[in-house]
Amino acid sequence: MDERVDRVPSGAPDPSELDHDALDLYVQRHFSGEDAVLREIRRRADEAGMPRIQLPPATARAVQVLVRAAGAHRVLEVGTLAGYSAVWIARALPPHGQLITIEINADHAEVARGSVEAAGVSDRIDMRVGDAVAVMSELGPDGSFDVVFLDADKERYTTYLEMAARLLRPGGLLMADNAFWAGRVLNPDSDELAAQLDRFNRVVSADSRFDATILPVGDGLLLAVRR
Repeated sequence: MDERVDRVPSGAPDPSELDHDALDLYVQRHFSGEDAVLREIRRRADEAGMPRIQLPPATARAVQVLVRAAGAHRVLEVGTLAGYSAVWIARALPPHGQLITIEINADHAEVARGSVEAAGVSDRIDMRVGDAVAVMSELGPDGSFDVVFLDADKERYTTYLEMAARLLRPGGLLMADNAFWAGRVLNPDSDELAAQLDRFNRVVSADSRFDATILPVGDGLLLAVRR
């Protein structure tokens, strides 16, 4: 199948004419809003020897804005790590809102507990330790979540998609980080995870249950609205 796409004239500059690195820094400078609490979470994660794979501040801000725009009261996050993104999300929730966040690594979860306590949002966060598929299988009822955010093992994103489709209400948001996989989705044969993320993107784009796109922030933030 021929997948070539003609660029539609719009008056905007051609993407190749844009300095994407400079624009990314511009967004970070003006729209990240990282405070001392969030910087301390990153420092504690480094101190604990955790991998530096938490969201960049500009992506975290985008997730937070989308959670708030959705008027979310109940959010599910797959992949807690040090609790950095959980704090961003929890701050977007109303006082009675709830974030359920899932982390498979008990040591990481312990660091995250300290993070959410230091941020003063532990009353809005329910942290579950275990395999995400097992935990998600027990959540419900169907359609009871406003937002599902995926930022965990990329090889299971398509599995999480099916579970998110069950849990999300109509109009609810599915978000997934690393949709670009450092640009390697353009050459999905380059490595196994690139192929899996390319497949996930294609599956979501063709899924009649969602209206979807990818926001070019950070490493690509896939955004899909449940029909």
